[in-house]
Amino acid sequence: MLKEMLLKVREKTPLIHNITNYVTVNDCANILLGCGASPIMADDIDEAAEITSLCGGLTINIGTLNQNTIPAMFVAGQKANELSHPVVLDPVGAGASKLRTETAFRLLKEVKFTVIRGNISEIKTIAMGRGTTKGVDADDADAVTGATLNQTVALAKNLSLETGAIIVITGAIDIVSDGKGAFCIFNGHPFMSKLTGTGCQLSCLIAAYLTANPESPLLATVGAVCAMGLCGEKAYERMTDLDGNASYRNYILDAVYRLSGDELESGAKYELR
Repeated sequence: MLKEMLLKVREKTPLIHNITNYVTVNDCANILLGCGASPIMADDIDEAAEITSLCGGLTINIGTLNQNTIPAMFVAGQKANELSHPVVLDPVGAGASKLRTETAFRLLKEVKFTVIRGNISEIKTIAMGRGTTKGVDADDADAVTGATLNQTVALAKNLSLETGAIIVITGAIDIVSDGKGAFCIFNGHPFMSKLTGTGCQLSCLIAAYLTANPESPLLATVGAVCAMGLCGEKAYERMTDLDGNASYRNYILDAVYRLSGDELESGAKYELR
């Protein structure tokens, strides 16, 4: 099931347009290359629509907003909608500032998103108009645990029904919901929180899986989330006493590049609620 999602990315090599933040842009490009897709980054309004029309999917990440790139996000998003291409929103730091929060809500109003992916604090902001973040990180008080899992699943389902998008909440337990059901995913490793950009990379990975599997958006999203978490596990297994988060970053990219469909199928850990 999930194996096919990965294999189609390798087979189709989808071209993904990414309007993303400059902190993680290089890692986003490399993870797309590693999974078998192809990246292009274009955030100037004069070419945003043109580049989007050449690509199969689009990722919009609000991590380093500025007044030059914000208009490009709307132009690209609307062009992708016109072409019926999948669009992923990563509302990095929504709730941390007025600009981020208002931009996220404007995007939700003017662009149709296939997937919205964020940490629990960002998703709470999207769902309720408020949230608590530590910069661009989830607040510890919002952490998804076994005790809060049911209410977080309900939040994801309700937001999916309201927006029409698949909702992905990432954390110690990842949740993917299309409003009808929810996958609770238990892949990943705590050390992933020591590395900036794993969420940004995942959003791009989701866009690649969606573009290669247009007939199965929910399974494609689940496949991407499981793949990222599994690669986080595999990367940690390579760590030695001399390694730190810089090595871990490279090990994750290596794991994505080397991940096989069979490994994804057998290593994915999830339950359906």
